[in-house]
Amino acid sequence: MEIKACNFVLFSWLVVVSFLASSSSAQTCLSQTFSNNVQYSNCTDLPALNSYLHWTYDESAGTVQIAFRHTGTSSSRWSAWGINPSGPRMVGTQALVALVNSSGVAQAFTTSIDSLGPSMQQTALSFPVPSLSATFENNEMTIFAVLRISQNLLSTSQVWQEGPVSNGQIQSHSTTGANVQSAGSINFLTGQSGGSSSAGSRTRRRNVHGVLNTVSWGILMPLGAITARYMKVFKSADPAWFYLHVACQSSAYVIGVAGWATGIKLGSDSPGITYNPHRTIGIILFCFGTLQVFALLLRPNKDHKYRLYWNIYHHLIGYSVIILSIVNIFEGFDILNPDDKWERIYIGILIFLGVLATLLEAFTWYVVIRRKKTSKQTHTMNGANGVNGHGYGATAMGQRV
Repeated sequence: MEIKACNFVLFSWLVVVSFLASSSSAQTCLSQTFSNNVQYSNCTDLPALNSYLHWTYDESAGTVQIAFRHTGTSSSRWSAWGINPSGPRMVGTQALVALVNSSGVAQAFTTSIDSLGPSMQQTALSFPVPSLSATFENNEMTIFAVLRISQNLLSTSQVWQEGPVSNGQIQSHSTTGANVQSAGSINFLTGQSGGSSSAGSRTRRRNVHGVLNTVSWGILMPLGAITARYMKVFKSADPAWFYLHVACQSSAYVIGVAGWATGIKLGSDSPGITYNPHRTIGIILFCFGTLQVFALLLRPNKDHKYRLYWNIYHHLIGYSVIILSIVNIFEGFDILNPDDKWERIYIGILIFLGVLATLLEAFTWYVVIRRKKTSKQTHTMNGANGVNGHGYGATAMGQRV
């Protein structure tokens, strides 16, 4: 019964966290308007960097009128969008770049990205751009342009990016988080857009990796420890607490190993991109978790002379796993860079577990102290009545002697 309850909790957490990790399908771009009152035939919410693309394809003129909007930015950052016929990557992108100049006015220019360290200077593109401008209002940068492109560019790859500006000069963008996920596909004719197959698949695997490890190491492990520490105080809960503890921790380990393996695969598929602290802590967690599994198999009996040392080892490794897990989950948040609300939700879960543990700790001490007082009073009453440990009074003992 207890194992079924733990499995139900596990399933519930998986459903809840998976739901929270999934992004909303609502199109924010549909409610966006522009100061020039231009309306576009199509729009899409781009999957990274708070960016949106609006466009209208004019088949007779052979042009695409676009508006690229980047929200939540500042006047000290640049924004860019472009298309790349060679694939969803930076090199080869024909880009439109916008920034706020020293006069406080938004300006836009074109540049062709020809290397991993581009100059970001104004250059002509491989196709004409008859009209190009930019606006910066309410921390939103919007690039307006008209592109005259050939039929073979109607379905192509798109890339968008943002980064800092220092002393009027464009600086390199970040190479982690959402900045390495800002690529996808675009079909100006059909109105379809999305992440590239490789980028989308990698993003899904990163999200799966995060969800699995958050549920296992970050939620089930602490929950299992709370179960073991506080349920065993109640005699009626023995041995139920032990089986519930084992079921929760074993489930956490299995799910955690799956999350760890997903992380290893992500690392092997991303040569040159290394998150050393996150990776190192993950390996340590896997080793400690495996040691705990073997410790369960080698658990001595309660009256064994080595049981004390086993308990010290088990508690030391167990609490180390919980602390390292929480640290590494926040390292993962920094890498995945999801919406702030997901991190706040996990912080809320930790606060709930912390408050629960504090209340149970206080109640446990109350029970233990009360039990000791009751035991001491019983022992004193037995002594006053002349009853020894075997239940015989002193007079009876004297008569027996």
